[in-house]
Amino acid sequence: MPETRPARAQPAKPPAPVPTPGSERSGERPPARHVLGMRVDATSYEAAAHRVCAWARDDAARYVCVANVHMTMTAVDDAGFRDLVNRADLVTPDGMPLVWMLGRLGVPDASRVYGPTLLLHVCERAAEEGVPVGFYGGTDDVLRDLRSTLEARYPGLDIAYAYAPPFRPLTPEEDASVVADIEASGARILFVGLGCPKQERWMAAHQDRLPLVQLGVGAAFAFHAGHVRQAPAWLQDRGLEWAFRLVTEPRRLWRRYLYNNPRFMVLAAWQLLRRRRTTP
Repeated sequence: MPETRPARAQPAKPPAPVPTPGSERSGERPPARHVLGMRVDATSYEAAAHRVCAWARDDAARYVCVANVHMTMTAVDDAGFRDLVNRADLVTPDGMPLVWMLGRLGVPDASRVYGPTLLLHVCERAAEEGVPVGFYGGTDDVLRDLRSTLEARYPGLDIAYAYAPPFRPLTPEEDASVVADIEASGARILFVGLGCPKQERWMAAHQDRLPLVQLGVGAAFAFHAGHVRQAPAWLQDRGLEWAFRLVTEPRRLWRRYLYNNPRFMVLAAWQLLRRRRTTP
């Protein structure tokens, strides 16, 4: 059974000021570009965390995608998936290739907003503002260790819900029970760690049933729980995190990277070439 706690009244707090990276300002959408047909928003950790907590305080039903090459190529191959990503309230550039593409497409100050790091920024702000959070995905062991890590790092963090679903589709009755438990918990931000494309489809399918903010964060639960190693920062900064993960989990990830990465490079180069030909 998931860990839940009865909802409790939230203290009224004034909205925190939003930073203004590049041309993004409070209340405006960040600049966006379409990479191979999929929207990517040029935001920052601070601005994204501000938006998420502001939406949570407003009882808004929203979902956030963190986009990398794998998500982009899934969107290329599946028009329905591309549409649900493009309908998301925020799509952050999780992978460095998308940051580089944003720069080539006219957003030179774009920066990476990596899902596992965004989770920490949102938890920090949620702890400061008294916004309850929840976690859906992973395993019981991962969620236990994740809770310990985050509560030690952010003593004021209110983790109102945590549930590791079975590794199979839920029955309609089970799904209805999950939705009821999430609502009863009082969580206002739900981190979803099911992996792409499952988590994005789950968030889109549940947006109308969950009046909260959902963030799809992939392997972030396992990273912060200490169950999976993250690539060193210098590899991440050079866009080589994929190589580290391929070496550490070759059986699970070989197709994702060896099939998708070359295709992305070819199609991205073609998009930029076409843009150069059509730009005066």
